[in-house]
Amino acid sequence: MRLLSLSLLGALLAYVFYTVGPFVYRAGTLLGVLRKYPNGAAVKGELIAIPDTVHCEDIHYHAPSGTLFTACEDNVETRFRWFPPLTNFDDPELGSKSRGSIHVVDPKTMRSRRLTCDNFDGPFITHGIDVIPDKESTDGEAVYIFAVNHVPETQPSGEKGPRARSQLEVFHHVVGTSSVKHLRSIWHPLIKTPNDIFAQSPTSIYVTNDHRHRDHGLMRLVEDAYSGAKWSDIIHVQLDSLTAADPTAGVVAEVTLSGIHNPNGLGHGRSDDEILISSCTSGVFHVGQLPADAGGNITIVESVEIDHIADNPSYFEYPYATPGNDRSGFLETGLARAVDLSKTMRDPTAKDPVMVTYLRPVSAGRWEKRVLFEDDGTRLRSGSAAVLVAIDPAEGKGAEGSRQAWLFATGFLSSSMVAVKVDL
Repeated sequence: MRLLSLSLLGALLAYVFYTVGPFVYRAGTLLGVLRKYPNGAAVKGELIAIPDTVHCEDIHYHAPSGTLFTACEDNVETRFRWFPPLTNFDDPELGSKSRGSIHVVDPKTMRSRRLTCDNFDGPFITHGIDVIPDKESTDGEAVYIFAVNHVPETQPSGEKGPRARSQLEVFHHVVGTSSVKHLRSIWHPLIKTPNDIFAQSPTSIYVTNDHRHRDHGLMRLVEDAYSGAKWSDIIHVQLDSLTAADPTAGVVAEVTLSGIHNPNGLGHGRSDDEILISSCTSGVFHVGQLPADAGGNITIVESVEIDHIADNPSYFEYPYATPGNDRSGFLETGLARAVDLSKTMRDPTAKDPVMVTYLRPVSAGRWEKRVLFEDDGTRLRSGSAAVLVAIDPAEGKGAEGSRQAWLFATGFLSSSMVAVKVDL
């Protein structure tokens, strides 16, 4: 009998070890439980902090103009008192007065320039963005800019809050000018917790709902920590006009991908029908395919695990590729110690370490994964997005045979965007 009991106990321990053990190890890795950052930052090489880039969550590189676009909170105080994506609803009145802005960054001068906004004077609490070309522009190079805006809800009394009534904003910008023109706002009840946007065209866009549960609590915690909590979705939005005054006018929305865990950032891939999706707290980078017809569903083609939180993905097409030497790849940026965020997200003096992983497909089902940038939060805090801008090999000074690029990385709680030269 005793021998039987010991056998059953051994079987139970083995079951726990082989089933629960990997889950616990994976969760600990993603949260950065065992990562320590003693003696300062881990980043190596020359690093440039770009002035006037306060709390810029997302960044996009517009290759035709050689310009970086981002949306910044601008006010150091606001994000620590009102930021619905982190369940921070402390001060909706302050949120209602927020005037974030679109910035352009010149990767040659490393300078940021705020764009003034025409036809828009409402609150602008920035988050994810997307930038696509205006193919009908006759005034030179022009783009459409789409942005998430976490506006506080307004009660019948006029009081702000207590929660958000998040919406999307559509802007138009002629590259090289000093302003953006606001075209319209977009609101629909299916857009509940928007995080990022993928614009297929000016009137066809995709947006992630990163959570089902908006408020802090047990279910929100489960949704963050348990990768099996596939309760969220991606919404497709079709517009019949870019000039509507009413945010709800001409908006048709439907779920295009459901049953996905914590969908966060979206990015453009290697072709027009390839969409990049991050399952944030799962640390999973997805490659998806857009539906061929309106009303269809996104198809996940491949999924790759990384060892940190996955925020906004981006694709880098290496312009100096030669046969056998193509450095094109994908970037995933995120928190290296997400375990600390609940304690640090309201603290302007805290640090949130950062990791940027560079991914390249090697063969079917096999990926090269390399940490391209790492910092303890001193130089870059709470990394959420990064892009690469290639350096002409004739000008590079890396190791023999290497190829170099400027890595631009930003964070939703960082005092500035940074640029660092990296070997690819």
